[in-house]
Amino acid sequence: MKVILQTDIENLGKLGDVVDVKPGYARNYLIPRNLALEATPSNLKLFEQRKKKLQEKLDAIRFKYEEMAKKLEEAEVVIKVRVGEEDKLYGSVTSSNIADELKKLGFEVDRKKIELEKPIRSLGEYLVPIKLFHDIKPKVKVNVVRYEEEETKQEE
Repeated sequence: MKVILQTDIENLGKLGDVVDVKPGYARNYLIPRNLALEATPSNLKLFEQRKKKLQEKLDAIRFKYEEMAKKLEEAEVVIKVRVGEEDKLYGSVTSSNIADELKKLGFEVDRKKIELEKPIRSLGEYLVPIKLFHDIKPKVKVNVVRYEEEETKQEE
């Protein structure tokens, strides 16, 4: 089934592309979510009229994410963890932990967009990629440090 994409879709195509997909994928996913239109002659004309507005909207979203990416590149996330002998972590640092720390810094990032290959299990500095938008993937500096119990005693 041929459809016209109304937005950029990873692994499928860009805005305005006419692609061939399985009928079930088009009817059950793409068309109900307004990601695509069936490629009929009337829809092609309709899409040409709407294409400019859709492109402007997509460009605005891209610009927003590019600005956010610049700020994320400059940010440093510090995660304090408890460690045992030989600096072994109790547990591990996951994408949820990183998302929580980013939220404290003022960034709303879904944990599913944080691309950790595997959970962090040792102290140190890591560059963690975050997929914000199709090709916008800033790397956030994550610093995993020892949680000092003495600090909490001094604060009390």
